[in-house]
Amino acid sequence: MSKLLATENNYRNPNESDDEKQHYHIHKQFVPALLKPAPYWKGMAIVNAEFREISLTDYRGKYLVFFFYPYDFTFICPTEIIQFSDRIDEFRNIDCEVVAASTDSQFVHFAWITTPRKQGGLGEMRIPVLADKSLQIAKDYGILNERTGVPLRGLFIIDDKQNLRQITINDLPVTRSVDETLRLIEAYQFTDKYGDMCPAGWKPKQQYKNLEPSRCKEFFNAT
Repeated sequence: MSKLLATENNYRNPNESDDEKQHYHIHKQFVPALLKPAPYWKGMAIVNAEFREISLTDYRGKYLVFFFYPYDFTFICPTEIIQFSDRIDEFRNIDCEVVAASTDSQFVHFAWITTPRKQGGLGEMRIPVLADKSLQIAKDYGILNERTGVPLRGLFIIDDKQNLRQITINDLPVTRSVDETLRLIEAYQFTDKYGDMCPAGWKPKQQYKNLEPSRCKEFFNAT
């Protein structure tokens, strides 16, 4: 079952005409439910500068960060994609992989990746960049602006059993934090292992196991 989320599936133009305003409306999007299996996907990606078909099931048994960005060859998108790629070892050290995706084709991805960073390209990528030219994956994950065909900045943390544990959807101007993504993965892995809660501001190596009423003071002092 999917959770219904109403979003303004449109980028409002402050200079739009009265006629455009009259036709403006809110679309209803289905966003996948947490703790349920992540929507299956399969498609062509650029992996180590080569065309390769990948799928969600390739990552079974590991955590996966699956994130969408709006466009190739833009100014802001490279900043987060490059950070996720350059810091992939930090994710792999906690048994997690990262896949980026957009609705551009694999050929556009390839052109962007093989363009040097100093010339506005991504340069060497250590994470796969998936092509969703049909828009179906973006639709399945509830992040597609159907009017423009552009996906919002959706980030999904999928656990080793391929269930959704975290959904973050940003408007186009604001990118995601690699540090916060790493913290969330480690927090979910901690709860997987110990079955405990993580208070606000939890950081790796903080443990609050077997919390009983007598230990509540310790817990709340940590929040």
